[in-house]
Amino acid sequence: MTATVTYESNLRTTCLHIQSGSHIETDAPTDNKGKGERFSPTDLIATGLGACMITTMGIKAESMQIALDGAKVEVTKIMVSDPRRIGKIIAHVTMPAGLNIDDKTKEILEKVARTCPVERSLHPEVALAITFDWL
Repeated sequence: MTATVTYESNLRTTCLHIQSGSHIETDAPTDNKGKGERFSPTDLIATGLGACMITTMGIKAESMQIALDGAKVEVTKIMVSDPRRIGKIIAHVTMPAGLNIDDKTKEILEKVARTCPVERSLHPEVALAITFDWL
């Protein structure tokens, strides 16, 4: 088992990660009867994409003796209706200044991000706009 999700009340859940014991809470978004005081489930999908992209880049970078400390992904989720779902995820990756790596290495790291497990798990109808900023 990976996790348990418990419905608390008022459209809030508590999610428990079994292996670590850590937890997160979710709320329904304000545009769908919620308070928006926590990540919504669809926020977690979009955020999970950003986390997976930067984590897989970090794994590859470590094997290349490159430190990506301070790299950041800004994620924007765009919802659509009929049916209500994530229509687009915009992910802007900003790499830390002073990496001093060549274009081939950048290409390798970008490919790793664009083919991370979460990206490969998203439905093909979810549009992805992924950009990279190499400072």
